[in-house]
Amino acid sequence: MSELATSPQRPALIVIDVQRGFDDVQFWGPRDNLDCERNISTLLAHWRDRQWPVVFVQHDSKDPDSPLAPASAGHEFKDVVTGSPDLLVHKSVNSSFHGTPDLDDWLRSEGIEQVVICGITTNHCCETTARMAGNLGYETYFAIDATHTFDRISPEGDKVSAATLSRITATNLDGEFATVLRTAALLGALAGPGAEQAREPRGLGSS
Repeated sequence: MSELATSPQRPALIVIDVQRGFDDVQFWGPRDNLDCERNISTLLAHWRDRQWPVVFVQHDSKDPDSPLAPASAGHEFKDVVTGSPDLLVHKSVNSSFHGTPDLDDWLRSEGIEQVVICGITTNHCCETTARMAGNLGYETYFAIDATHTFDRISPEGDKVSAATLSRITATNLDGEFATVLRTAALLGALAGPGAEQAREPRGLGSS
């Protein structure tokens, strides 16, 4: 993590799909990590204080019955998503790199090589974006406790809890596509060297 702490660059914070429609429990089911929004707010405040680049990503569902459909109230950002971003990306697929405007083009035009990912949902749009960011060569950090997801049903028909899915995402990403950190550890790394001790990718996803 010393690279993030000592880099002269300004990392971009990518805030993915933090939209009101995800509060629809009847549609999505149980979630994990009730601290997600608070941690996103903490990250945003840190970035604003330093005038570092912020990207908001907004999902435009093609399903008219989705809580994230552009015509629905759920399409709007939650209150935690404050201020104006340096870039607003609209997408209708999982990856923030397949949206409009082109996120990769913008990051490269700004000379940005480090990205920090947070938002909703952990194992879909956040994980997909992190995988692509890593493949595209960005130094990628995943703020696991500034994301959340929902229980899912496996192909075999059994329920997989949101907390389990979060741990699986952390396991999939860490050391392969990204560095997975909790918010406090990430902010510690940004504050200066020696924060590697705060890194704890294990035991993630608790609500």
